[in-house]
Parts: sequence; structure tokens; C-alpha cells
Amino acid sequence: MIGVVAVLLTVSALPASADPVERCRISDKRVSELSGLAADGKYWYAMNDGGTKLTVYVLNKSCAVQRAITNATDPFDVEDLARAADGTLWLADTGDNRKQRETVALHALNPNGKSTLYRLTYPDGPHDVEALLLDRNNVPYLVSKEPFGEAKVYRPAGKLSAPGPTPLEKVGAVSLRSTSTPGGPVGAGIGSVLVTGGAVNADGTVVALRTYTEAYLFSAPDGDIAAALARKPVRVPLPNEEQGEAIAFDTDGSLLSGTEGKNSPIRAIEGAVELARSQGGTERTAPSPSPDGSGQAQPPAESGGSSIGALAVAGLLALGVVFFFSRRKAKS
Repeated sequence: MIGVVAVLLTVSALPASADPVERCRISDKRVSELSGLAADGKYWYAMNDGGTKLTVYVLNKSCAVQRAITNATDPFDVEDLARAADGTLWLADTGDNRKQRETVALHALNPNGKSTLYRLTYPDGPHDVEALLLDRNNVPYLVSKEPFGEAKVYRPAGKLSAPGPTPLEKVGAVSLRSTSTPGGPVGAGIGSVLVTGGAVNADGTVVALRTYTEAYLFSAPDGDIAAALARKPVRVPLPNEEQGEAIAFDTDGSLLSGTEGKNSPIRAIEGAVELARSQGGTERTAPSPSPDGSGQAQPPAESGGSSIGALAVAGLLALGVVFFFSRRKAKS
């Protein structure tokens, strides 16, 4: 068993050349609450937040829907998506804004629409989780969404059983510093630290976590996700996304990001995998891309400090976040 690891991220952003580049926009009205994204080199797989049945839309690289993979299972609140090497799509039914669920779930959806349910239980009470990481052995990791404090990392304590429940164990924690990158439905000071999605590249050697405004790239040379999340990552700003929750690696080494909203763009950070491998875990300092994507480098953003005033503001913002999402998702 891996011991719990906590790491405070004091990372610098990449040079302005790492600004996200728009690939296309999703104009199909069926994909208006994009929350999960995956890729296989030929297609992108998109999943909405919530819903009354399991649905994954297969997009071409012009963002047009080619078909939908569906199953009649009614989830509670699906939040993230990962794709295994065999084509199985894993949907994280782990949303819990009110922190009242006794179990959460993973749905393994195959390309023909057959689904297997795996229920899970936390060792320390309910958590709201929007990030799923699937390692190269198909072991799932869940990363909690915390308005303050550490984002907690969990994985199954044993082999998944269907329908379960299978107990989870805590294997790590990640603390993010707030930034000034604009975007998201709440203030950047809080929105920049809320983990809203995750991804692992095809060979399992690079891990990404995202918030509403940032992506963090972690090197995982041995495929160990828990160990990767204890390393110092590379921070890549994802400015001006309305409600950025989707992230995925494509097979060309780029990192894709997407946001909820109508006519939402899919953007790419070119060469993200190589950036993580070459710079992850180092003490490299580099200028940040401009928040508006203009290419003008800015000094690295720091956390808000430890003054009583700053902490009070952070606390009020956090309460606002909880209220916002509790109203937004009233499904029980």
C-alpha cells in the first residue's frame, strides 16, 4: 500500500508558446454540457455532465458528432470520462455537490453499448469528485474537488467487483496554489484550485489534472499515478473557458481541453506530453502565457498569501462555490 503523500504545488507556467490553440467548436446541441473527454487518435469521445442515461458522443476532429454510444442505465451525476486501450469507456458517476452519497460509481461502457456497474465507497465519508484517472493497468483513481484544502486521491483497495461496492483507499493528496488566470463560473482565486477533470496519456507516462483555469502535467515514467501526483508538475494556463471541465490526451501528444456551454471550443496544447516529460519534476521557472492568449508573457502567478484578509476572502468565495453548485445540481 502506498502511503498518503501531500505536495504543495508552487509551479511556474510554461512560455507563451504553450497557449491553447482552438481546433474546432462543438455546434451540436446535444453536447452542451461537456464534462468528460477522451481520444483514440482518430476520434474524440465527449460526455455531458449529468443526464438520465449513459451517453458518449463520438466526434470527428472537426467536432461533428458521428454517432452516440448509449446505455439505458440512469446515473446519479457523471462527471468525467476515460478510455481504456481496449476501447472501453469509463464514466465516473462521482458527482456529489451536497456530499450525501453513500456510494459512488464507475460505469464501464463498451463500444456496443453494454455497461458494467462498479459501486465504490470512500474510507472517510462523501466527496465531490469530477476527475477520473485510469492507469495503463485499468486501475481507476479519483481526485476530489475541494474549494480549499487538499484535493484527495483515491483508488480501489482491491479488485473491482460488479456491482460491489468496492472500498476505496486514500493514496495521496494535492494542494494547488490559486492563480489569476481568468475563466470559470466562480472567481479565479477559488476556481483555479478546484479540480474539474483528469487524463492519462496512452502509454500511462503523463498525467494531467485540470481546474477551471489551469492544467497540471505530471511525469509518470513508471506508470505509477500516485507517485506522479507527488512530483512537481508543469502548469499550463487554460484561460477564458466558460466552465472548463473536460481534458484528454490525444495520441499526437497534445492535451485537449473543453468547456461546458453552447458552441464550445475544443482547444489543444501542442506537445504537452513532451513538455511534461522534459520539464516535470524540475524547478524550472518560466514566464506565464498571457491570460487573454495574446502571447505576451506575464510573471508567474503566486498564491494569495496568508493574511487574515486573504483567508477571509477565500472562505467567502468557497462558500459561494458550494452554494452555486448545490443550486445548479439539485438532482438527488
